Amino acid sequence: MITPVILCGGSGTRLWPLSRKSYPKQFAPLIGSDSLFQASAKRLSGDGYNAPIVVTGDSFRFTVVQQLQEAGVNPGAVLIEPSGRDTGPAVLAAALHLAQVDPDGLMLVAPSDHVIPNDVAFATSVEAAVPAAKAGQLVTFGITPDRAETGYGYLELDKQPNGANTPLPLKAFVEKPSADRAAEMLAEGRYLWNAGIFLFSVQNIVAAYQKNAPEMFAAVEAAVKDAKADLGFLRLAPEPWEQAPAISIDYAIMEKSDNLSVVPYREGWSDLGDWASVWRETQIEGVAKSGPATDIDCSNTLLRSESDTQAIVGIGLSDIVAVAMPDAVLIAHKDRAQDVKGAVALLKDQSAPQAECFPKDHRPWGWFESIAIGDRFQVKRIVVNPGAALSLQSHHHRAEHWIVVQGTAKVTVDEDVKLVTENQSIYVPLGATHRMENPGKLQMILIEVQTGSYLGEDDIVRYEDIYSRS
Repeated sequence: MITPVILCGGSGTRLWPLSRKSYPKQFAPLIGSDSLFQASAKRLSGDGYNAPIVVTGDSFRFTVVQQLQEAGVNPGAVLIEPSGRDTGPAVLAAALHLAQVDPDGLMLVAPSDHVIPNDVAFATSVEAAVPAAKAGQLVTFGITPDRAETGYGYLELDKQPNGANTPLPLKAFVEKPSADRAAEMLAEGRYLWNAGIFLFSVQNIVAAYQKNAPEMFAAVEAAVKDAKADLGFLRLAPEPWEQAPAISIDYAIMEKSDNLSVVPYREGWSDLGDWASVWRETQIEGVAKSGPATDIDCSNTLLRSESDTQAIVGIGLSDIVAVAMPDAVLIAHKDRAQDVKGAVALLKDQSAPQAECFPKDHRPWGWFESIAIGDRFQVKRIVVNPGAALSLQSHHHRAEHWIVVQGTAKVTVDEDVKLVTENQSIYVPLGATHRMENPGKLQMILIEVQTGSYLGEDDIVRYEDIYSRS
């Protein structure tokens, strides 16, 4: 049995405005109806696989569990990083946790935000890598390149792969090349893209960390040893965790090891690192469209709307990316897709909320979005999942009107508790202690109208919370 380790901590700023710090690309349905994270979890499930270990940040812990459940994948351990320290510490934390329950097992490390269309072919490649991993090799998976790509690191082989689906010796890791060098490497045929996917035994990767990164090993070992269980999650201890260097597993371990093998993979892969990658994976006759999008005489163009009520139309466009969100619109030349990250940094410097905050604010109980904001009022759509409940809370500066439009809400206002059904409403006076719950089996949707002198999300005093938020 192989235990998947899914790394789920990236921010994906090059896919702004769809991907943002508060809700990054791995949780979005970029291609198809599943999110990238759900597609990854499904790919690494079924016969031969244990329940996955997911390594993520505190903000995404409930999203991870909810999306796994929606995908029909049994959630295994969810390790919560106190802060992002790159893939080096994250992989080690998963290995040390797994060593406590399956020290002789194999672990397959994979990012949560890659696209691999052919699940069967990928499973075959993983199966081909198992004997080498059992024999002590640290196996990585290299993608056969189909273009001179400058945005990826490469894996160098001694000779060209012969087409067999078997592990080969890995000669060296190669940094992202210039355009000319990338073209030369493509022509030579000895170079594969580094996908950041690994298979190795728990014992061998732990030994590699002990040998090549002893300081990191000590810090992460202490963080795992002192980890605390919290609502089914495992919170790594913050103080020792912060002592671990922020470094990738490539730099920390792989480039220092001499027991490396690579399995060439030829059946399609993308890290969806920017909008040009999304265009490449979704285009039909040169145009990629999503949502209510219309093109007239466009070529090599991506048109994407993330709202059913927001139409996007392109006329005579060539090599353009246009992505429309309810609160932000991106228009860029496709060749400048990598520069989106810089635009996000500029927006952040300007204190624009669109830089990091997603229009839908996802919470453990569901999500909400602002429909209208004005002087001393705000209108929200609130969606509460079955069996979920908001915290028992009060506000210093606002009153609220709730109108249920779908389902039934169990509402507490001070000492009064009642059921509010569709087309019914209730008033929450300023300062009143209140809570809403969804006792039903379907999502509950309500419209909230806030009125008051201050409507910020930090005007909340929590008294009880089933999700242990302070």
